[in-house]
Amino acid sequence: MSEDFIKNPGNLSLLLAQADSADLDILVDYITDSGEGRISLSSDVCARLVKCKERGTYSDADRILIAQEIRAFGGNTLTNVYRDVRSSIPFGSILDKVLPDVSSSISYDEVVQDVAAHLKVPFGKSEDILVVEDGILRKILRDSFEKMSSDERATVLKELNVTDLSMLGPAASTALIVGGRAGGFATYKLALVVANAVSKALLGRGLPLVVNATITRTLGVVLGPIGWVVTGVWTLADMASPAYRVTVPCVIQIAYMRQKAIVEASSKACTACGARNERNAKFCSECGKAV
Repeated sequence: MSEDFIKNPGNLSLLLAQADSADLDILVDYITDSGEGRISLSSDVCARLVKCKERGTYSDADRILIAQEIRAFGGNTLTNVYRDVRSSIPFGSILDKVLPDVSSSISYDEVVQDVAAHLKVPFGKSEDILVVEDGILRKILRDSFEKMSSDERATVLKELNVTDLSMLGPAASTALIVGGRAGGFATYKLALVVANAVSKALLGRGLPLVVNATITRTLGVVLGPIGWVVTGVWTLADMASPAYRVTVPCVIQIAYMRQKAIVEASSKACTACGARNERNAKFCSECGKAV
């Protein structure tokens, strides 16, 4: 697995280039409204992505296309219309000299920041994209806590290696990212439970999970209590906006895919029990077998 996506997190195509097809299927359903199409989505693009999902395979070009469409939805309608008009004007013409230039699409960093701002997640303009994504996930979980019982809160905090609810704020993101075993496994769990809840709410199905021993103990306990976590998402987001119907769930899904890829790149699975371990570990921290 290439780790270039870690060095350049703002390049969405690098992450999608190595993503599992099943995870890309979720993005395609968000983009195409489960194949029904969207007003701002080309019918040709919709048909192409739906066909990829049906085949279960995505070429490099298909993966790049998914990244392009997510960035396109991130721009507001007027801006995207202007970009289309500006790019069609002949070079050197009067209009070409008068109208200001604009990039063909906004960056993925801008998409994430736009979603964070929309969900009222505080962040710095120069903040690392991983921290902003993490802040979005923690904001959603934090806002959902008021609907949990004290026992459910204690269970979730324990599973995510958080001892103080106040630490769910973005300011503590960096500390919490390295708070779990296997270099950030707690953050992966956080991304998994939030993205799984969103997928269930919007698509009627959860994420395709490769279950190992460590995750098995979490599934029934944590995915259950916060299955309604998406209520907080839709309360925060103006889902009447067509663009946010795509960008909010896509950013959450991509945050999960990124954490999954980071865990797989920075740890190794025990062949005996499936638990994730540090890459330099000699023995499994769960079952004790040599790894």
